[in-house]
Amino acid sequence: MKQIIQDLKNGQTILEEVPAPQVKSGCVLIQTTRTLVSLGTERMLVEFGKASYIEKARQQPDKVKMVLDKMKTDGVMPTVEAVFNKLNQPLPLGYCNVGKVVAVGKGVSTFKVGDRVASNGNHAEFVNVPENLVASIPDNVTDEEAAFTVIGSIGLQGIRLLNPTFGETIVVVGLGLIGLVTAELLRANGCIVIGFDFDPQKVEMAKSKGINAINPAEGTDQVKYVLEQTNNIGADGVIITASAKGNEIISQSANMSRKRGRIILVGVIGLDISRADFYEKELTFQVSCSYGAGRYDEDYEQKGNDYPIGYVRWTEKRNFEAILQAISSKQLQVTPLITERVSLNNYEEIYGDMKKAGSIASILEFPENSQRTNVVTITPNNFNNAKGVYGIVGAGNYTSSMIIPRLKEVNAHLKYIASAGGLSSAILAKKGGITNATTDYQEILNDKEVDTVIITTRHDLHAGMVMKGLQANKNVFVEKPLCLNTQELEEIITTYKESKGTLTVGFNRRFAPLATKMKSLVGNGPKNIVATMNAGAIPPEVWVHDMEVGGGRILGEACHYVDLCSYLAGSNVTEVCMNSMGTNPSDNTDNVSILLKYENGTNAVINYFANGSKAYSKERVEVFTQERTLIMDNWRTLKGYGFKGFSTAKTAQDKGQKVQFKLLNERIQTGGEPIVPFDSIINTTKASIAAIDSLKEGKWIKID
Repeated sequence: MKQIIQDLKNGQTILEEVPAPQVKSGCVLIQTTRTLVSLGTERMLVEFGKASYIEKARQQPDKVKMVLDKMKTDGVMPTVEAVFNKLNQPLPLGYCNVGKVVAVGKGVSTFKVGDRVASNGNHAEFVNVPENLVASIPDNVTDEEAAFTVIGSIGLQGIRLLNPTFGETIVVVGLGLIGLVTAELLRANGCIVIGFDFDPQKVEMAKSKGINAINPAEGTDQVKYVLEQTNNIGADGVIITASAKGNEIISQSANMSRKRGRIILVGVIGLDISRADFYEKELTFQVSCSYGAGRYDEDYEQKGNDYPIGYVRWTEKRNFEAILQAISSKQLQVTPLITERVSLNNYEEIYGDMKKAGSIASILEFPENSQRTNVVTITPNNFNNAKGVYGIVGAGNYTSSMIIPRLKEVNAHLKYIASAGGLSSAILAKKGGITNATTDYQEILNDKEVDTVIITTRHDLHAGMVMKGLQANKNVFVEKPLCLNTQELEEIITTYKESKGTLTVGFNRRFAPLATKMKSLVGNGPKNIVATMNAGAIPPEVWVHDMEVGGGRILGEACHYVDLCSYLAGSNVTEVCMNSMGTNPSDNTDNVSILLKYENGTNAVINYFANGSKAYSKERVEVFTQERTLIMDNWRTLKGYGFKGFSTAKTAQDKGQKVQFKLLNERIQTGGEPIVPFDSIINTTKASIAAIDSLKEGKWIKID
């Protein structure tokens, strides 16, 4: 299928060929018929992509600070690689989609195949959208009209926050697409509407809809005009739908408002607010978030948990439905707003010049015979039944920045990459010279030429995919963690014993040059180990904190250091105890100390903290044994005290990924012992799960 994307690195807008998405649980798969191009929002993305690196930096000063902090701790080259990798990830454009349902996911009851629906899907021939972001289209509403659903909901949400009453005077600043829809909805709500815009054609369009529209460029003082129209009282409310860099709009909005007036920001403007403007009138100011309640709430959007209507009357979905009803009843007339209709293949007629005078709404028309294929060949290759032919499942940031480059360095044969949506796999296939991009990882398991599967998906999918890979007798490499609970672990052990394939978990730290050096210096006897991960805070809404999806940061990341300590100890864990910061311990925590006892007498303490300074090293390991001490700092320096012939070693930051994949590729091609012993993988996983159990039960947990 075809999809429009924005390349952030060079600013190009591209019609990309990608595999069609699979319908997911709680979602519907939609074949697109029409989409609406949001000339304001999408123009901002396109212009950002075309900007130079310096201009990009100026637009995001907070990101520049993050980059500088990373350089101080990780070094210049790792930081530069991370930045360019981020810029290499294109953005899917579009969020106003209309089409018909062609597949329904598990658990969806409100839609069936053949339904016409509106959603926030991208400009793509097929889109997979969660049920709570989809609305049914009334029979008397055309696909073209329904394409305004999401844009209309953005304006409607601003109105709901303003909470206007019948007869109030409301000013709409900016009469672009959202502004015009907002003004018309306010009129339908019984409000007196004054609109301002510098585009004469948009002003005329507003006037044709009965709006008191003014072009300030013709000499009208906006503040004085509003005061004249309201008998010097001022506007009851102002909705800002304009896009501007300066602070003039917010100042004017305050000055034209009555005492205790309300100002709602829907657009993007400078926000250097004058305290005096707001203090004297006791004005209220609020920023509107997209389409309505539920936006960016994963429980609502992705998991389908609706808000009770008695407590949250207007959610995103209910706003969608309200807009469609307004179009159906002719309270909202959107057809006059359409400036042009363009077929998908001619998309450049829109994106080539997004500043055309008079442009308001552009409609993309999609072909009726769109081809829905799960596999797209990107770079034809012939592997001639070679050993070490890989299929990668998961196309996230780590796969892009670390796994694919390291596999390419060791000349691995990459035949597939799979992702749920299709776009990321197609982009990475092109970037990494991978033969096929797919949205169905079963294609990888069914291909007899593929002997190795690499799994880099979200953590809750690991166990099931590992077992399916082993059942297909593939060699399986899975990024940590192996699984999230004991039941999954026992099922994996059983499946492994019955499989002809091998199993490796991505515990790459043990392969780092400084780790192998430490191992060679301290040997296998008992020792004391102190390992600190200054992990940094991750926002609570990020999926890794979801215990059902990510398993929390201890299972998801601290397991790295359980394995590293076991490697340095040369032994297996026998007992675990974990303590967390705070007076009310929770298994979903990221500020803990983990104590490990080993068979050979080694003691290890893993300090995993999320509350430290980013200026401090992210990782640090200390080993004490036989009156000698080693201190490793951030995988860049190693210092030894009490060692004959060794005092210090330095490297560029290297956490072992390259050596890990080099050894893995060699083992697959030539055979030999696993690069991480199976019993060590199981012991590390048991110890990581036991750490969570220890916190819950408040005691040491023995490892079988």
